[in-house]
Amino acid sequence: MALKDFMKNFNSDIGHKSLVAFSKGLRGSFALAGKTLSNYKAPPVIGPAKFDYMAKPKAKHFTVGFGKASILPDGIPQKKYYVAGYGENNPATGVLDAPCAHALWLDDNSGRGAVLFVSLDIVGMLNSDVNALRASLADFARTAECRSINIMATHNHAGIDTMGIWGKLPFSGKDPSYMKLVFDQVKNAAIAAYKDRRDGDLFLGSVEVPDMQEDIRLPVVYSKTLTRVRFVPKDGSREVYMLNFASHSESLQGCNSRVSADFPGYMRDEIREKTGAETIYFVGAIGGMISMYIENESEIRKSGGDFAESTGNIGKKLAGYALSIKDEKKLSPVINFIRQEFYFEADNSILMLAKTAGIIKAKAYYDTNSSLCLSLKSEMTYCEIGDLHMLLLPCELFPELAYGGYLDEDESATGLGAEVNPKTLLEIAGDDSIVIFGLANDEVGYVVPPNDFLLNPDTPYFERVHDRHGRNHYEETNSLGPNTAQRIADVFESMIKTVRETKEAAK
Repeated sequence: MALKDFMKNFNSDIGHKSLVAFSKGLRGSFALAGKTLSNYKAPPVIGPAKFDYMAKPKAKHFTVGFGKASILPDGIPQKKYYVAGYGENNPATGVLDAPCAHALWLDDNSGRGAVLFVSLDIVGMLNSDVNALRASLADFARTAECRSINIMATHNHAGIDTMGIWGKLPFSGKDPSYMKLVFDQVKNAAIAAYKDRRDGDLFLGSVEVPDMQEDIRLPVVYSKTLTRVRFVPKDGSREVYMLNFASHSESLQGCNSRVSADFPGYMRDEIREKTGAETIYFVGAIGGMISMYIENESEIRKSGGDFAESTGNIGKKLAGYALSIKDEKKLSPVINFIRQEFYFEADNSILMLAKTAGIIKAKAYYDTNSSLCLSLKSEMTYCEIGDLHMLLLPCELFPELAYGGYLDEDESATGLGAEVNPKTLLEIAGDDSIVIFGLANDEVGYVVPPNDFLLNPDTPYFERVHDRHGRNHYEETNSLGPNTAQRIADVFESMIKTVRETKEAAK
């Protein structure tokens, strides 16, 4: 997410000195108001969550269903919708293909109820909207006996603004009628998935993709693994793929103003054409910044900047890797999970200003433990589907926070060593097989390792800064703050402790 164009205009209008004063005044005002109001209304206490655990399966198979629905509105470009993911005020001028809502219904037939995974071809959805969407599905979930609903974004930069910050500032770019369409279509996809449910087996496989990603910020660390869960129904009917891969969905690039699902849409179409299978797609740890490599990018820009063909080729190539997976493991029909709500410190004064102005809809809590005396509630979920271990994170995580490979004191922006960073998530879990699912049930922006987190000292979050090595620190301006990474690690460590204790007690 970005407010960079607005900030450039803002800076040129009032001058740097005034911006410095405004930045300090804004932070001071938030802190003073928050400190005062927190005495009257402290944030509600959130207790530790329970691990919904069953040691052994009660059935011999899963029950799985798939549904999808278009989230493309009528009237483009006659009605103004804003393309999300790059600069603000980029109205959609046309349509390449229809973004969709995809739903996957999973039931281990334990009698505890099913789980629902939803993938949306959008840039992201805030936790307040996720919870509103869950509320709209409450009657369906109760009737269908669904115990968990998870809403995830493909981080599609060619989708329509669902967060508010890509409109014509200072107005929100989020259209209420479009959000209603998204909610309605998610419900239709969920109902379709429920009606589609069939008995069968799940198979876990993966393949290394050596030549499709690039990392444009040091350290060069990212997962090259494409993970596939394949549902094979016992009646021999259509299969369903669940795919996870680490990349921004931005292959159409910032010069694009046409609505599309970007490369994931082409990938899903290719898989359907080759096999008849339907696909639901999720992204991994994509922060810092993991994107798809575009062949002949400079030539395409020189010839007009239409990346539609190259984006289609990227999707088809990734589909080829998904279809190449041979070695698979059958998953035991047990679904266990723990969902933990918690608070993030909200240090980003720009985002809090956008919230106060109504540009983004997020509920802030007054909290004296935060630098601005403001916190945001979010969540994360750890899920085990047989031997598939999944961590659903509400952010664009820098991959080194999951897998390791931190910059040392000589290379980091701060001159601090890796020891100031949290333990990696895989180290906390003691499990190298965990698959990261990003932008899950919230979008709080980039999560940067503390020893490489650098803000402009005079105008934090308003202006970017270059470090002692000359490197640009853009991602920090679109993060909640320097303590976000440690908070995620601490919460996950508490969750894993509960998981281990629950399993031990069940022996």
